Amino acid sequence: MIRKIFSLLVFLSLLLTTMAQNADQVFKAAGSPVNPKVPISWNRYNDHAGITDICRKIAKAHPDLAKLESIGKSYEGRDIWVLTVTDFKSGSPDQKPGMYIDGNIHSNEVQGAEFALYTAWYLTETFHDTRFIKELLADKVFYIVPSINPDGRDSYFHAPNTGSSPRSGVIPVDNDRDGLVDEDGYDDLDGDNEILMMRRKNPRGRYRVDPTDPRRMIQVGVDEVGEYELLGLEGKDNDGDGLVNEDGYTFQYDPNRDWGWGWQPNYIQGGAYKYPFSLPENRAVMEFVMKHPNIAAAQSYHNAGGMILRGPGDPTDQVTYNPADVRVYDAIAQKGEELIPGYKYLVVHKDLYPAYGGELDWFYGGRGVYTYSNELWTPFLFFNKPATRGAQDESSFLFDRWLLFKDAFVDWHEFDHPQYGKIEIGGFKKNFGRAHPGFLLESDAHRNMSFTIYHAYHTPKLVIDSLQETNLGGGLKKNHGYRFEYTFNAYPFEP
Repeated sequence: MIRKIFSLLVFLSLLLTTMAQNADQVFKAAGSPVNPKVPISWNRYNDHAGITDICRKIAKAHPDLAKLESIGKSYEGRDIWVLTVTDFKSGSPDQKPGMYIDGNIHSNEVQGAEFALYTAWYLTETFHDTRFIKELLADKVFYIVPSINPDGRDSYFHAPNTGSSPRSGVIPVDNDRDGLVDEDGYDDLDGDNEILMMRRKNPRGRYRVDPTDPRRMIQVGVDEVGEYELLGLEGKDNDGDGLVNEDGYTFQYDPNRDWGWGWQPNYIQGGAYKYPFSLPENRAVMEFVMKHPNIAAAQSYHNAGGMILRGPGDPTDQVTYNPADVRVYDAIAQKGEELIPGYKYLVVHKDLYPAYGGELDWFYGGRGVYTYSNELWTPFLFFNKPATRGAQDESSFLFDRWLLFKDAFVDWHEFDHPQYGKIEIGGFKKNFGRAHPGFLLESDAHRNMSFTIYHAYHTPKLVIDSLQETNLGGGLKKNHGYRFEYTFNAYPFEP
């Protein structure tokens, strides 16, 4: 009996800690919900179960503003959730211009899910005390899919990985075509759930230890003597072919090369899978979008590099993006550069690389939807000045030392490798380099959300204000004399 009473008290205590605070205890910070119905910490990442829990809490707490549904199943059977956010009392969402948002198409590009969830949370929690949000949701609808690669997301979190692997999902692939599936993927040699770097002492090596920071390796000049050789990422030769980690470096399908616009097979576009929409997750998104022709704008969140991207990805495509639409793209993206410090507006094929069969191009080319892909996180945010993630740039080490207190790095330590002998393992953890550190996560989520709201606000509202009908006999009627009205409202805060 005592044990049951104790358990009940513990449950009630936990319940009280998750409820909104007493209104008298808090003072509103400008631009943020003062006492949210769904308290969420935006300084950490959530696996698929965590995303599901947050989605359900938002929908339950705000039934007039948010509806939750599954648009399909992933390869391993996880639900692909969409939150429809609008003022349902102001009219049918199907009759409002729609803004579609998704994240986490690549397994390791995780923070897009938090950014998408933050948008749903912010819109619902500020609706009642922010006039602009109230007017926005009266006129617009947001379709928010936090993660379109839930299998890959959970694998990235719960299995050993680097910050850059894997990009794909979990469909097994024989990358080196030796008849074995993923047999030489990365090996967590020391069992810390991280895939780090391997180094070995070698007087003819090309690297030495930085005398100011023993964690950092510096490449020596051609006439200098090194101390170490770098052996690559943690792993071993499991199939006896003399190669370590070769399945980690060769073919992986890329979910962002699977879309039905400008698609090319793998021998032209590396990472392409079987055929357009051959992945069940992308197919679910495609079918949802096709059922919602009111979607007029879209945003896909990736990482990293601090970029606001538009298509085309296909360098031979000279006709899809017409000049009038490009002017719209330019105007919205230039505002994005103002709202998100350190981010630059770029064109995929011109400023980065060719990319065939991408989501960006399908949304715009296939559906006529203005779409951006933001590459989240930029090293500019280390110290609010230009920096890179390059091995020779010490910014990452300084940021980790002074602001993260060396929490992002695993110190070098010895290990007996079955092929290489005595080596050392160490390096940055998978939660650093591409993903935001916790204290910067909410800030950048808010800025990127502001960009998507700016984009959504400028979607046109279509009104049919007159319609003539002629009876042709035999039960047939002809509709004609339409008069359409496209309403473009000036953004209320523009000078």
